[in-house]
Amino acid sequence: MAPRITVVEDEEALSVLLRYNLEAEGYEVDTILRGDEAEIRLRERVPDLLLLDWMLPGISGIELCRRLRLREETERLPIIMLTARGEESERIRGLSTGADDYVVKPFSTPELLARVRAMLRRARPETISTVLKVGDVELDRETHRVRRRGRDIKLGPTEFRLLEFLMSAPSRVYSRSQLLDGVWGHDVYVDERTVDVHVGRLRKALNLANMRDIVRTVRGAGYSIEG
Repeated sequence: MAPRITVVEDEEALSVLLRYNLEAEGYEVDTILRGDEAEIRLRERVPDLLLLDWMLPGISGIELCRRLRLREETERLPIIMLTARGEESERIRGLSTGADDYVVKPFSTPELLARVRAMLRRARPETISTVLKVGDVELDRETHRVRRRGRDIKLGPTEFRLLEFLMSAPSRVYSRSQLLDGVWGHDVYVDERTVDVHVGRLRKALNLANMRDIVRTVRGAGYSIEG
């Protein structure tokens, strides 16, 4: 069963972005806009991980975090706090209240996803796969090793992240802008044509000895990976 993640974030655009990228990673995602509503919902169902904004209407994220740590059902719930407060004193306050990790806005989407995977791996190792397989391609997230038909594939860091992102949702078609958000991060400016360059490099690395091209170009839509 896919890990369940609850996102409590009152910026609707950011909430949608987080939901999209987390679902692309294969997680089951609930989004909540208010702290008081989140408190009620978390009594009904405890997720595998909570992404919690500091500033929320109803109840602040910091207060909600404190209350969750007082309940037996949620005292060990992994919590990553999202906030625009980057000062050391605020980070200490957030961690002291019970947050397990602290991410300052604006943040890199790939970095946040990596933190989510790392935290789930520590808290619930059975819920997160470290090895992705699509067809005859195998990607190991921990060792950063890629193999096809038993042969090692050497990839640069960007091509590795691109392949990992595509393999997280086989057959799903991603536009260039979606790949930019998921691989490079929404706060990094990269021209969409850069995506084509890295897809080309990925194809060249994967298609050893005239093997079948598993990276599919969908005209006018984007790219996907097929088994």
